Amino acid sequence: MNESEIFRALSDPTRRAVLDRLTAGEKNATELRQGLEISQPAISQHIAVLRGAGLIKEARAGRHVNYSVNPDGLRPLFDWLTRYRSFWPERVERLKTLLKEMDQ
Repeated sequence: MNESEIFRALSDPTRRAVLDRLTAGEKNATELRQGLEISQPAISQHIAVLRGAGLIKEARAGRHVNYSVNPDGLRPLFDWLTRYRSFWPERVERLKTLLKEMDQ
């Protein structure tokens, strides 16, 4: 998966809520839907997007499907952010300097 797919998957508040629920442990689609005012087909679509982005995985047990967070799912996003990590301290220092100059 690439970071664009992950950003797209996480751009929806319902999908973020589903992912948050899965951080507490494995759940099925019905459990994930509880408290959300969406239909069963809608939760299935959200699950499909999260699964397609590599953020969650499924485990089948007979007719039942349980979902859990894929621990490696955010790795591409983490790697992408890491490339910019060195960029921010320099910018913050420049901003601090600018603000000090403005105060004088």
